[in-house]
Amino acid sequence: MAIEEGKAAPMFTLPDAQGNKVALRELKGKDVIVYFYPRDNTPGCTKQACAFRDLWGEIESLGVVVLGVSPDSGASHEKFANKFNLPFTLLSDPDKKVMTKYGAFGEKVMYGKKTMGVIRSTVWVGPNGKVKKHWKRVAKAADHPAKVLEAIQKELDSA
Repeated sequence: MAIEEGKAAPMFTLPDAQGNKVALRELKGKDVIVYFYPRDNTPGCTKQACAFRDLWGEIESLGVVVLGVSPDSGASHEKFANKFNLPFTLLSDPDKKVMTKYGAFGEKVMYGKKTMGVIRSTVWVGPNGKVKKHWKRVAKAADHPAKVLEAIQKELDSA
């Protein structure tokens, strides 16, 4: 199932760093940013997470929920969140089932070589559970959160 703007987002339930289950359907009525990243504590992933953190005040004031998803364990997420003071929820998808549904796991090219792995991407799920925007392949991890915030602000300003 491909992610398509205007179509229903695939529902999921994943554990957070403390092992609590977080279900997308329980966030209905809110704008939710689900960003998929390869690994805690790697340079690009750290820059992306810290950029979301640095924009958190603005994002939160708009009532938007941010969920970071990677294959890492809850313990890894907890250390990562504590080390960088991340105020949003990180979810674990060790078997990559949710990532696969969202097109965030598959074939990619790294250093000129095709490999299977996590594809850095972001999906904005609207309050109605439909995909508002899908950034299929995020090239510049550090700059991406600002682009997400810009898209949210633009949408809310036109509403």
